[in-house]
Amino acid sequence: MFRIAHHPKAFLTLKRNVQRGLLARTRIILILEKEAANAKKLAQETGLSYASVLWHLHLLETENILSRKGKRSYVWELTGAGQQRLTDVGSKK
Repeated sequence: MFRIAHHPKAFLTLKRNVQRGLLARTRIILILEKEAANAKKLAQETGLSYASVLWHLHLLETENILSRKGKRSYVWELTGAGQQRLTDVGSKK
């Protein structure tokens, strides 16, 4: 259906998945696989607007892929569900 490879966790079950949203969520997840980050840092590294990053972070949080820690400014990190891809790749060796 989609031509560009997207991160498996970028697909949402509660919302409609459109190409631009999948691409934005893939960028965010790929950065969070390396380290936890706040929304400002994610916006800078992905090239997305701050508002867009927050929108996608909240969508991913609703799907239990991300969680936020601390007080404002929150630090976002992958949950166990969001890290599933990393363990699946390592077990295939």
